[in-house]
Amino acid sequence: MTGRVAVVIPALNEAASIGRVIRAIPEGWVDQVVVVDNGSTDDTSSVAREAGATVVSEPRRGYGQACLTGIAALKASAPPDILVFLDGDFSDHPEELPRLVAPIRSGQADLVVGSRVLGRSEPGALLPQARFGNWLATRLIRLIWEVPYTDLGPFRAISFEKLERLGMEDVNFGWTVEMQVKAASAGLRSIEVPVSYRRRIGRSKISGTLSGTFRAGTKILWTIFREAVRKRRETR
Repeated sequence: MTGRVAVVIPALNEAASIGRVIRAIPEGWVDQVVVVDNGSTDDTSSVAREAGATVVSEPRRGYGQACLTGIAALKASAPPDILVFLDGDFSDHPEELPRLVAPIRSGQADLVVGSRVLGRSEPGALLPQARFGNWLATRLIRLIWEVPYTDLGPFRAISFEKLERLGMEDVNFGWTVEMQVKAASAGLRSIEVPVSYRRRIGRSKISGTLSGTFRAGTKILWTIFREAVRKRRETR
């Protein structure tokens, strides 16, 4: 596969970092960058446009909702062959994008998840609550679906055709885990590659607060439970 590659970046009040994220995406690998402004009250949209991205507005808050809106915008214009998801807080290293895209282009994988656990994380970047949540969720996935994930990291690439088959629907914290367990249920070829991770610019809206951590953890576990029940029903 040598076709089009697009990047979707959900962003909420990331004016201080979004330009750096976009400019760090390696030239020659990406055909379009879509930033989904998820109701920002700062200059996220204007900074993203100045950096060369297409900006789509989505006032309905939620990480998954922003991702779904980005996908819909691409489908309505020029659907890519490979879609990369990247956070807007500059915690990921966009220059590592080829690591995620290459296995799909070569036909080795349908979904590539960037694992911060397997890669190098700057001290303090991956908070203890995030590490524990990842550990618990990936152990449950291994137990139920027998897929050895190590991370639910947001930096990931997937075949656009295969993504559409998954029927993604989560609008907030369950987005990443939903994709991984649905990919496992659908028999997609999923692999992980090590990625680097650094402290984000600004405070995390999820792991940076007690309420955010609780809501995200609850939603992730509920998503695993829901998809496990679906899997059991389908195999009866």
